[in-house]
Formats: sequence, structure tokens, C-alpha cells
Amino acid sequence: MPDSVRLGLVQMSMVPDRDANLARAMDLTREAAAQGAQVVCLPELFLSPYFCQTESTEPFGWAEAIPGPTTAALEPLAAELDVVIVASLFEKRARGLYHNTAAVLDGTAGYQGKYRKMHIPDDPLYYEKYYFAPGDLGFRSWETTRGDLGVLVCWDQWYPEAARATALQGADVLFYPTAIGWHPGEKDSHGAAQREAWITIQRSHAVANGVFVVAVNRTGFEPTSYTDPDAEAGGRGIQFWGSSFVAGPDGQILGQMGETEEGVLVVDADLSAIDEQRHGWPFLRDRRVDAYAPIGERFGR
Repeated sequence: MPDSVRLGLVQMSMVPDRDANLARAMDLTREAAAQGAQVVCLPELFLSPYFCQTESTEPFGWAEAIPGPTTAALEPLAAELDVVIVASLFEKRARGLYHNTAAVLDGTAGYQGKYRKMHIPDDPLYYEKYYFAPGDLGFRSWETTRGDLGVLVCWDQWYPEAARATALQGADVLFYPTAIGWHPGEKDSHGAAQREAWITIQRSHAVANGVFVVAVNRTGFEPTSYTDPDAEAGGRGIQFWGSSFVAGPDGQILGQMGETEEGVLVVDADLSAIDEQRHGWPFLRDRRVDAYAPIGERFGR
């Protein structure tokens, strides 16, 4: 296995034109590879604006099989650039059955598999339960040419169980393609605390598991409806806060993008730091696996 890997993060804003979003994502993937990135992660559901702000039947027409047309478009790019690409897509599994899914493409080896988002939120402007069934493939790590890589998606990032289960599959790096931001009306009162909580919980996953964590968010304001001119004027929508970052096994932030910045971030990850961290803080050694049965219960009393 490699001793190090260069991690590429693509932070971008989305437009209603899905072809334009794909082209932009591919251009930024090329840019990351030109800077030496060996693994490139795209934001959650990067082909479109975040449609889960409302409940509508129209987005179901955008869903696709995985593997399918988008993986077919990205596979030649991964092979050409000799990179691993993590691509978050809207999967149509069967008629009336859909998932929020991330595909893993490994250079010339091509499509390696997929992870279906396990935790599905249902909050104002995040009506994902209307669209997605919970994942049923379990927590996964892939032995790629660039190392052991685990993939989770957005809302998964708040659950220490998900990070632990993926690390226990052998992942050295946890990737979280993400779509998270502020309700504009709440930004002044809660914005700083919400963003810092998002960063803190993922840094804690890095520390608790002795792994690298890569969080890749979108940026820009997306109105609840692109066809309603009053939505944007009235501030109805989500201000995605960007801030994509990489944390090392000790929880330190190794690189971070701005809230409104579009582009790429490339960060070197020295995988030997995982050994050093786990020697000093041997959490995996000291886990009481015989005592954790209550975690499998909804609540203890």
C-alpha cells in the first residue's frame, strides 16, 4: 500500500444545467490532478442544485443507474488522469426506489463499487426522506491503488458509529461528499456555531479513529425554486457554507477552503501518521467490544 496520498477536494456551486455541472466537475478534477491530486472527491449530488429543499416529482427523472451514464462519463477521465474519483449521484435502483449514492472509480481499473447513504435527514429544506431510501450496502472501504478509502455521505458525518464502522473496514481516509449550509434567516443567530459544530464533529472522527477525514461541500446560495424569481429575492433557500477541509489523524486541519470559494484544494496525507497516532492513542486496542451491545438499541431505557 502507498505511504502517502494526495487528496483533491472539489468545491463548486451548482446551476440548473446538469450537463454544465458535470463539465465543471470534470474541469475541476483535471485541475486537481494537475496539482498532483491522486484521489478527487466531488460534492454531494453535484450534478444539480440541491433539489431536496422541496418535495417534487420532477427530480426523480434525473436519477440514474449506478453504474450508469455518469460513471461512464467519469471512468475515462479517471483512467486518463490515473486518479480515484468519488462521485455522489442520485441512484435509481428500481421503479419507485432511489438512493443517495457515491460511486468509486479507480483509474484504469474503473468502477469499483458504491456506497448508499445510510442516514437520511428530514428537516426544513432537507427533505431527503421523500427521495431516498436508507442505504443497505453497509459501511464500506475500498482497497484502491491510492490506499484504503472509506466513503460516507453528508448526514452520515454526524454519527460516530458510521465513522467507526468504516474505519473498522480498514479505511485510512474517510470521505464525506456534502451539501450543507445555512438557512439565511438563521445565519446571524446560529451560523457560526452550526459551521463550527460541523467541523468539530468530523475532526473528532479523525481523532477517535486515527484516520484522515475529507469533507467536501458545495458553496453558493441556492433558492428553493429556480423558476420562482421571488424565492431568491426573498432569501428562501440555502446558503451553502463551503469550508471544505482535510483533517489529519490527530484532528488538526491540514487545509481548508473558504466559505464562498470555488475551485480545488490539494492536500498531502502522510499515511504513516496513522501508525504514529494509533501507537500513542491506541483506541482500537482498548475498545471494549464485549460491552457495546447497547449501541444496537434505540435507547437504553
